[in-house]
Amino acid sequence: MIKLLVALLLCFQRTNASAAASAAIKGLGSIDYRFFVAGGVCAATSHGITTPIDVVKTKIQANPEVYNKGMLDTTLQILKSEGPGTLLGGLGPTVVGYGIEGALKFGIYEALKPVMINIFSDQTTSFLASAVIAGAVASIILCPMESIRIRLVTNASYKECNFLTGLIKLLQSEGLLSTFGGIWAMLSKQVPYTMAKQVSFDLVAASIYLLLSTFEIEDVKFIVSLVSAFVASIIACLLSQPGDMILTLTYKGDKGKSFLDIINDIINSQGLKGFFIGTKARILHVGLIITTQLMIYDIVKQLLGLPATGSH
Repeated sequence: MIKLLVALLLCFQRTNASAAASAAIKGLGSIDYRFFVAGGVCAATSHGITTPIDVVKTKIQANPEVYNKGMLDTTLQILKSEGPGTLLGGLGPTVVGYGIEGALKFGIYEALKPVMINIFSDQTTSFLASAVIAGAVASIILCPMESIRIRLVTNASYKECNFLTGLIKLLQSEGLLSTFGGIWAMLSKQVPYTMAKQVSFDLVAASIYLLLSTFEIEDVKFIVSLVSAFVASIIACLLSQPGDMILTLTYKGDKGKSFLDIINDIINSQGLKGFFIGTKARILHVGLIITTQLMIYDIVKQLLGLPATGSH
């Protein structure tokens, strides 16, 4: 990511301001609202239906000394001690937050691709630059929602709250700015997640279509989307897992700890493996989310008259 930012700066140094502005305006002229609609629908749906898995994963990360017998045993333990309703904890902020986040993430990513292609000569670099910006915007949007969601799942004082009452309680007790206290943790998760998910989905799908074209195979859009989404899910999960762990502990409720404090705590208590606590649960969780999300995204795009990802 640092190399990418340096490349951006060097690019603007080599290009005069008017040319850069002209390229940006030219690219932004291609913004299409349908990407925002498809992104919002797929993100809200995929994150909503996998909420129970996310609850289990979050509890494992937040209390590894209590939930340390794997995902299935943790699920049974939660059902026995807290009831089935606990598995839907944070459903409200998940659907609302990720619906808005998905609309902006996918929409901004797609809108910036033609802008960046006018700045960089390399397609992959252009896609990565677009994903970095889209991921950063998503982080800002998600911070308040994730703050509430994790409290609903891990903080006993929020157990009886829903999305709205949890938001009011949080604002009254800690203020609006407190909901952005985990911005660095959110960035550490969302930027790698967005880069891995959306860029790999684009590139893998395009590569498969190119390969299939040599064999004159047609009408395989569903299979291409499924395979590309699955590959993207694995890559995104692994690259964003450390950030997800940092984010969970940031919002767990330990006040006064900075982003670096959280990292040091993880290293001191668990070593580097501490960043990968809950990875198995997250692979299942993220795998289902991304595969479902990208499949829905491609379906909604095509229903709205847009081409399938990688097919053009």
